[in-house]
Amino acid sequence: MKAPSLHRLPKFEKVSNGDYEAALKTVQERLAAVQASCIGRSRRAIVAVEGLDAAGKGGFIQRLTAPWDPRFFDVQPIKAPDAEEKAHHYLWRFWQKLPAQGEVNIFDRTWYGRVLVERVEGFATEAEWRRAYDEINAFEKTLADDGTIIIKLFFTVSQKEQDERLVERLETPEKRWKVSAEDFRNRMKRDAYVEAAEDMFARTHTAHAPWTIIDGEHKKTARITALNLVADRLADGLDLSPPALSPDIVRLAKAAFGKKLNLG
Repeated sequence: MKAPSLHRLPKFEKVSNGDYEAALKTVQERLAAVQASCIGRSRRAIVAVEGLDAAGKGGFIQRLTAPWDPRFFDVQPIKAPDAEEKAHHYLWRFWQKLPAQGEVNIFDRTWYGRVLVERVEGFATEAEWRRAYDEINAFEKTLADDGTIIIKLFFTVSQKEQDERLVERLETPEKRWKVSAEDFRNRMKRDAYVEAAEDMFARTHTAHAPWTIIDGEHKKTARITALNLVADRLADGLDLSPPALSPDIVRLAKAAFGKKLNLG
């Protein structure tokens, strides 16, 4: 199974501004229907989102969750580990955030921090981040074998476009909160992050948890592409027909509503 690469980005059909709203409405309706089936059939799923700064991760997550029932999904914004988390194996904190049956959990940054930021910034030793590839593969295999769908997305963007987006955020007061010192630190080490990402793809692209690279150069195209991919993966092998009512619910409903009730 050939791993994806940032050096050979996938080609997506560009979504025009005029078609974007219609395409967004269509895919969000699909996502709402798929979530209902996941709830009704107790399907668990993880959407793991990684990528370069200002590549479109946040905009994608916002539009992914917009049509969903908030009781059955959770967004996990992963930051630097706290003191308690550092006292455990680095995967420990992620075990605490896994979805229950019928839920989809979205991770904004993930356990791949061990082989990305911790590798590049020296927060993990070389022995630790090299060992992490096997640990992560085993972690994901355990989840997949237990029935969890794992969708891994990596958003990328050119240096030129990234810089333009950072400048636009700085010049827009309500967006300034999105810019941190880390953005500039990561920008200066872009080549090292790309090298780390390439190693990550090569070592953790598996049949049960494959990577998909999303070219974020055109925001709207990236969003529609990623949203459709998530809808496709969640629906794969899932019975999308409405689940049958339990006999107990049917009995209670008939007792309550009698002839007024039409169950088809």
